[in-house]
Amino acid sequence: METSAVIARVLVAARRLGLPADDPEVLKDGYNLLVRLRPAPVVARVATVTALARADVLGHFRRADDLSRFLAGRGVPVVEPHGPGPVRHDGLVVAFARHVGHDPDRRPDRASFAAMLAELHAELRHYPGPLPERGPLTDVDAALALVGRPAELVAARDALVARWPDAPVQPLHGDAHPRNVLVTPRGPVWNDFEDAWRGPVGWDVACADGVYGEPIPYPAADLAHWRELRALFGECWTRVRDLYRTRTRSRP
Repeated sequence: METSAVIARVLVAARRLGLPADDPEVLKDGYNLLVRLRPAPVVARVATVTALARADVLGHFRRADDLSRFLAGRGVPVVEPHGPGPVRHDGLVVAFARHVGHDPDRRPDRASFAAMLAELHAELRHYPGPLPERGPLTDVDAALALVGRPAELVAARDALVARWPDAPVQPLHGDAHPRNVLVTPRGPVWNDFEDAWRGPVGWDVACADGVYGEPIPYPAADLAHWRELRALFGECWTRVRDLYRTRTRSRP
């Protein structure tokens, strides 16, 4: 579906919630579409590429919504949901959140981010809700099925599963890198808990290392394994994105 058609459907969903969304602004068109619903101080997150690989993409959005509300209730600075929660509308899965003014060109430095991540992990340990146990591996398996199970990626997946670390697990952000921290005048704010799962903290650390290009100062075991899985995860999602774009371009 073309972006303009997606936005048109999102505006209908927004108006049903009473939002005056007459001047939409695309903030990001990546694996999900983010639309600021001006003049309302609200952002719509629409599942696009993610909906192709995730049969339960609504479940992902609902977990993100629940985690964000939980953390906000504990005083953790997060982007807070707006309205009753994610919805299905006209074939789309949409979540609404409060718009947070921030500088998109600023990110925390490595040391600051490591301290923030440690604090977030401490708060997440209190989260009582259910979370997936396989996390990124579920996405990898779904992506491999979509793109025809390339032999080299299947082999990499199987090798990683065969030496899966026996490590303590806890609730994770799931996509914990500095691009998911918004730098605001009042300080940094966590965003995007869509990939949350219950696993070793090494996964979150590896997510951050991949952006900084070098390890963040955060103690975690078996980072080599999680870095390899993160690289495979990224390659699988890139192929799903390319497939999505091909399908979208081929439709009238």
